[in-house]
Amino acid sequence: MTRTVLFVEMPNFYANIERADHPELVDRPIIVGGDPRKKGSVQSATADAIAAGVKLEMPVIDAMRHCPEARAFRTNMVRYREVSRQLFAWLRRGVEQLEPFGLAAAFFDLTGLPEPPDEIAKRLQGLVHRELGLPIRAGLGSGKLIARLASEEAGDGAIRQIAAGEEGAFLAPFSVVRLEGVGEKTAQTLAELGARTIGEVAKFDPAKLEAALGSRGLQIAALAAGWDDRRVRSSGRAQSVSRETGVRDGTRDGAVLGEYIQELAQGLAAELGRQGMTALRVALKFDFVDQAAVTRSLTLSEPTAVASEIQAAAMRLLDRSDAGSRPITRLRLQLGELRLPGAEDRQLDLFSASS
Repeated sequence: MTRTVLFVEMPNFYANIERADHPELVDRPIIVGGDPRKKGSVQSATADAIAAGVKLEMPVIDAMRHCPEARAFRTNMVRYREVSRQLFAWLRRGVEQLEPFGLAAAFFDLTGLPEPPDEIAKRLQGLVHRELGLPIRAGLGSGKLIARLASEEAGDGAIRQIAAGEEGAFLAPFSVVRLEGVGEKTAQTLAELGARTIGEVAKFDPAKLEAALGSRGLQIAALAAGWDDRRVRSSGRAQSVSRETGVRDGTRDGAVLGEYIQELAQGLAAELGRQGMTALRVALKFDFVDQAAVTRSLTLSEPTAVASEIQAAAMRLLDRSDAGSRPITRLRLQLGELRLPGAEDRQLDLFSASS
């Protein structure tokens, strides 16, 4: 069976998020980077800014000279991580098993799946664009390197598939620096050997590369020839989410503890919303002033992502604790048995509880 790896990525991630967040700027180039007054550099830019000469790591001041019509934004990692979580949640709705690659890309092993690989890629593109308003590009190939480079060559919002047997021809014209594991120093060594393109590397006897670069030379030889058997280290969606907080000075007061629980429940509900998930199980852990710890849990009759319902369940668990007799110094609220809305849910008794 021919192996098929899919790589999807959101290009120019930070800049495209800023453009989506500011639709009035849809026709203007976007630059994202550090404070220009402190010699901040460009970390991301939209395709039109790049076409105007903006480069990554270029000082933002210089970038604005190249592209004066651009709008510059300061880097906002809180926002970008939030969109990253949403991106992976929606990708997992399309194909649950994936290997994240940075904040905005992922590998999938589609080998043996009944749906054609290109149809899966189109479906994921449509899903992300519909839900997040952002473009993703995709590459398909027999290994991770081929899939990633095919995606880069596809262009924004497009798909490129490299058929089995065409890997060498696809790779041949690219610079050696596009091979994983080839940095500036290794590229210089390869140039001294007479190879500046991947195709030229592929013509070498692997023993020659091993003599020059050690075991890494053999890895580079295999990749240059299009042989890439690195497996996609897939992981499914998270099985639980949790938040915790310290309780100032310790307290027995149920009303005060309820305020802490309300804040934890609201935070977890927001996290479920970002992931597009619901939870069926609620657990509350108490750390007492004497360093003893107790956990109470229950299974809901129906999964939820509603803060008030999570809070109500946690308050039931609080009532079943020793909170009124011993001061509590820390609370941890956990939601488990996460699932996608619409999935077949088990209908269990509201308080099928365990200690």
